Amino acid sequence: MSRWLGQPSIKGSSEASRMALLTLSTIGITFVWGIEQTYCTPYLLSLGLTKSKTSLVWIAGPLSGLIVQPIVGTVADKSTSKWGRRRPFILTGAVISSLFLLLLGFTEDIVGFFVEDRQSVQHFTIFAAVFAIYAVDFSINVVMSAARSLVVDTLPIEKQQTGSAWGSRMSAIGHGIAFAMGAIDLPALLGPSLGETQFKQLTVLAALGLVGTCGLTCWAVTERVLLSTPSKSHEDGGLYHVASHIWSTILHLPPRIRAICMAQFWAWIGWFPFLFYSTTWIGETYFRYDAPHDAKQSKDALGEVGRVGSQAFIIYSLITFFGSWFLPLVIKSPDDRSYTQRPPESLKGIVENFNKYKPDLLTAWMWAHATFATAMFFAPFARSFRFAAVLVCICGLPWNIASWAPHAFLGMEVNRLSGGDGGAYRRLSNASLEMADMDDGVPSTSLLHLDHGPDAPHTIVKTSSGGEPSGVYFGILNIYTTIPQFIGTIISTVVFSILEPGKSPELAHSAHPDEHHKTDGPNGVSVCLFIGALSAIGAVFATKKLKAM
Repeated sequence: MSRWLGQPSIKGSSEASRMALLTLSTIGITFVWGIEQTYCTPYLLSLGLTKSKTSLVWIAGPLSGLIVQPIVGTVADKSTSKWGRRRPFILTGAVISSLFLLLLGFTEDIVGFFVEDRQSVQHFTIFAAVFAIYAVDFSINVVMSAARSLVVDTLPIEKQQTGSAWGSRMSAIGHGIAFAMGAIDLPALLGPSLGETQFKQLTVLAALGLVGTCGLTCWAVTERVLLSTPSKSHEDGGLYHVASHIWSTILHLPPRIRAICMAQFWAWIGWFPFLFYSTTWIGETYFRYDAPHDAKQSKDALGEVGRVGSQAFIIYSLITFFGSWFLPLVIKSPDDRSYTQRPPESLKGIVENFNKYKPDLLTAWMWAHATFATAMFFAPFARSFRFAAVLVCICGLPWNIASWAPHAFLGMEVNRLSGGDGGAYRRLSNASLEMADMDDGVPSTSLLHLDHGPDAPHTIVKTSSGGEPSGVYFGILNIYTTIPQFIGTIISTVVFSILEPGKSPELAHSAHPDEHHKTDGPNGVSVCLFIGALSAIGAVFATKKLKAM
């Protein structure tokens, strides 16, 4: 058995404040992703890359997820740092990611400082930008892996859905901030102090936001300290042991966890082109069908495309934000044993009837796949950026559930495996209560404490509960999230090579007109979205299989 010191706790005087602090790092993470998804594809196109080559750059996302998250999860599971198993990875990854964000934003300036030849500057700028994107993706995946496991490690089984829902809310806030800032003319608002272009200023703000939010989460959460692991785990050290452990776990996944992973697999073949190309798609649709002549000749075409795409995604983010609060109220918890407050007698009948017809989370997940598929089937027919924006906004609530359901179900399954079906989570004393009771008129402390055994807080605990293997399981879920992104990358590369083999006429103004691709055929991104819709139908059937278990 593993030996532990102390108990996990979160600063805060209410459940809402504790949940907010626990998941605050998600705002910084999704802020970075929002900027990358909105601006990096147009930025690479503006440097002269073709769409097919740009799609190959985005292998960085799935590659980093495939390599980093399982390894970080497994290594962190066995970490005996006095600061805990997750927080050192969160803070270190945030600092590294922020430095490379600044490199990405100021690539041309940095390269121009060392290189004078114009043609060489272009080549080195492309190389440095691609390198920075890879570095940001690898380091941000470290933060994501540790942050998700921190939630699972800290919360009891009956609060896993609540924690996942709060993560979804923070994700919506992060994306909303990113898209709102992307839609504002920042150089006109802030001046040149943070950079003279929209993209430079956004990378500075994203870097500061990531370090700030991750720092607050690390300050607010106290982890148990792992003192030692079973001697068997030390027999074979190193990367080979980590990889073999991950592979062995994949081969012997519990049936329900495997079913969760398969549903995620089919869903993400659809979500990948949506997340990485939809803002570019909206911007290109605007330039092709709606933009006035002076907008097409803009010196900051990158900023124009980013702003148009961001304006549409502001509405999308508002939908996801309100959905992250509304959906948990109208969807049944996957764990019927979770705490439910008794309604007033006058409302008892209404509440009971309402609860009777509430869909469960698995049903909602299936409908989310179906809704996303329906919207994306119409993507190739968009001839107005407003229609494209409507299709994107329809996907807001499905994304809420897609980012909530798999992690909620996996968190439950992991805790059941490691904690005996939740039996290890008990009240500590009348002075330190479970979160469900803290705000119900009962005196409580300002910290959330989680019982992992019979010993009092700050004593050595010998137990295997509390999400001990959560890192490797969430890493495996991420493998099933990233492999579809490789598939999506291959699909998009083939589609772009056939339909749009040249450089972007909207963004690559420095290229010769003969190098531009034609715009009279179907938009390559819309075709990728349509193919993603077909995969989402597969996700419906995979989720239905999970429901039957």
